[in-house]
This record gives sequence, C-alpha cells and structure tokens, in this order.
Amino acid sequence: MKKQQVDHVLRAAGRITGEKQFVIIGSQSLHGKYPDLTDDIVMSAEVDLLAAKKPGQTEFLNEIGVDSPFHQAFGYYADPVDAATAILPRGWRNRLVGLPPGDTEGVRGLCLDPHDLAIAKYVARRDKDVVFTRELARRGLVLRERLLDLLDQTPITAELRQRIRADIANDFESGS
Repeated sequence: MKKQQVDHVLRAAGRITGEKQFVIIGSQSLHGKYPDLTDDIVMSAEVDLLAAKKPGQTEFLNEIGVDSPFHQAFGYYADPVDAATAILPRGWRNRLVGLPPGDTEGVRGLCLDPHDLAIAKYVARRDKDVVFTRELARRGLVLRERLLDLLDQTPITAELRQRIRADIANDFESGS
C-alpha cells in the first residue's frame, strides 16, 4: 500500500468517526518513518487503526472495513483494532512516529516505531510475520541491539523472550 492510500483511509476514518487522530498498529505504520516504501513489505490491503483519543469510536471503522463497499471500490480498507491487538514494549506510545503530512483533511496518523512494530511481529510469529521481520532486518530498517533492548521491556514470558532472541539472531544472520 502506498502512503497516499493510507492517507485515503485516514481521511475516510476521520469523516466516519469525527476523530482527528488514529494510531496505525500494523505494517502500514512503516510509512511513519519510511513514507516512500511502496513494495511488498507494505503490500497488505489493510490499515490497522485505533482511534487515539476515543478508542470506542474505532468500531465505526467497520463501515470502511473488510468486504465493505469502500474495500470493494478501492482494494484496501481499515481494520479496526484495539490496544490489546499487539503485544508491544512498555512505553510504545511515547515512541509513536507521526505520519508525514498528506491529503488527510487534518486527520493525523500516529505510527508505531519500526522497532516496536517488529517486536509485535516477533511475538505474533505468523508465517507473514516471520517473513516481515526478516525483511526489516535485511533492509536495515531496524537495529538488532535496539530490538533486544525493547524485548527486555516487553511483557512476555521468559520462554517467549528466549524464542524471540533466537528469532532476532536468525533474522540478522540471514540478512547479512
């Protein structure tokens, strides 16, 4: 998905909810730090959104969600999420990255820092997440030491932390 498409979803989300600020949780949050990415690393058709100030408003985004007329017309959609959707390191809200200005009618996108996003993907570990984190490491979009620091700030079990440390090591070894 291109940044202009993310802008379109934000514009529509603002019109539906009256909200002016949304947190972008998933892979599209890479557009905050890397707005020019247009290739397969950001090809997902959904923008995972959470209304930043009034999370209860998020449910109204189903109007532009999967299989909606919006999705059918444009090929992409909003995926309403909540703060529990992703397991993130402590302090992630303080590291949000503003989506660069665009045609959003004043609606602001707050994107996960790429390192926080990567940690959430390491925790989830779906097939697509394994490919995604490996690609983040290969391209140098995240730093190994920063990931390890944030991993220590993530509320997960010691066993899961150990597995993720190994995954991080594998991603950076295979990416070189």
